[in-house]
Amino acid sequence: MISGLPVEQEVPDRVGVLVLGAGLAGCAALLAAAEAGQYALLIEKTGDIGGSTVKSAGLSAFAGTDEQAAQGIADSVELLREDLLEVGKHRNDPALVELYCEYQLETYRWLKRHGVGYGEIHAASGQSAPRSHPTNTTAMLVHLLKAAGDFGARIMLNTAAERLIVVNGQVEGVSVTGPNGQPHDIAADAVVLATGGFSMNPELLATFAPQLEHALRQGGAGNQGDGLKMGMAAGAGLRDTPYIKGTYGHYFEEHPDEDGTGILAIYKGAIAVNREGRRFVDESLNYKEIGDVALAQPGVTTWQIFDRQVMAKSNDEVPIYDFAGRDRAGLLVKADTIEDLAALAGLPAGPLRATVAAYNAAIADGRQDPLGRAHLSGAVGSLTPVSEAPFYAHPTGTVVLATYCGLTVDTRLRVLDWWGRPIERLYAAGELIGGLHGAGYMTGTSIGKAGIFGRLAGTYAAEQD
Repeated sequence: MISGLPVEQEVPDRVGVLVLGAGLAGCAALLAAAEAGQYALLIEKTGDIGGSTVKSAGLSAFAGTDEQAAQGIADSVELLREDLLEVGKHRNDPALVELYCEYQLETYRWLKRHGVGYGEIHAASGQSAPRSHPTNTTAMLVHLLKAAGDFGARIMLNTAAERLIVVNGQVEGVSVTGPNGQPHDIAADAVVLATGGFSMNPELLATFAPQLEHALRQGGAGNQGDGLKMGMAAGAGLRDTPYIKGTYGHYFEEHPDEDGTGILAIYKGAIAVNREGRRFVDESLNYKEIGDVALAQPGVTTWQIFDRQVMAKSNDEVPIYDFAGRDRAGLLVKADTIEDLAALAGLPAGPLRATVAAYNAAIADGRQDPLGRAHLSGAVGSLTPVSEAPFYAHPTGTVVLATYCGLTVDTRLRVLDWWGRPIERLYAAGELIGGLHGAGYMTGTSIGKAGIFGRLAGTYAAEQD
């Protein structure tokens, strides 16, 4: 338990705004509601804050920031909007895309005012310009919760939300199980669902995403779909459930030093090969799409193969690019030749050697890549050969970290029923809402969405009386 957080010990009978879930969306909603003058309480069913936020790479997609300007990166809201719609294959809710774009820079500044800091900006999946802003996620949440405490807000851990209290179609509060195991009803003027997705619930995954049967599963321990089920029980509609995808880049087997984020060496120049030693995908694609293709490969396990040039691009500020950290943790296979690398990784030497040679020759001759790869990530970065020893291999699988679909909301983050009508006094933000991502996912928009929409949900919920 982190010291200095505004923890409440007794379950209150009534609050102004009740927030469920202690990831970024919930913490942002709590602070925004408290800033608006409401007595706000956040409850979290586990014994710690963080949820999937602290399991993520900690990247937020913002455009037009101070950090981008300092690095000479040209970006714009217009380009951000285009990327969101293009990556989402225009299956997104345009109103939510516009909401993200309208409030992203304002929310970025709000977060910085509350002590959140960002490191070096990187390009990543689905971005036409580098806009992945890395931050320490735990520190970010602590900043927000302490600021909320200064406004009188409180949090309760080990307190599970069980059911929404709905009277005549209006949400009046939540039935909870308190830290002592006793049931309580908390009345509230408004409730914000920010409980995350259902990456850790095999039954819900089997219902909505049976294609991920062989994917690894990680995420916040509390990501069991509680908010989704509570919203559905109140009549909420759903969005984007056909587009649930796993994330490529994760260590395929459990390892004591695995940090839960994986690496994407492919976005810095690595190639991806299957167990036959052959490339199987355009490595510049969205890592969700790569994840789908990887699941269809023989034996499911694949490998990211790279060299000294890619290792030199390692960055310990960004977990998905911390290649050197993976090497120190024993999560990489390393050798001075491709043949030795194949032997150590258990890959067929002949096909791997031929794959690397063909890839390098196409780059040298300026020929079009047969799988369509023209850049490192999205439209950013030039291809480099896998040619400088030592060589590295990372056993890689597809993991379900987050589900990026869920309840239908409007631009005031009110939860809507199947007929598009607001369920009175019920708001939602973060991973458990659908509509923003559509059929694809741009790196940084999960954390970005949680901060932007969480803040807005808290602000609008505070207007209820």
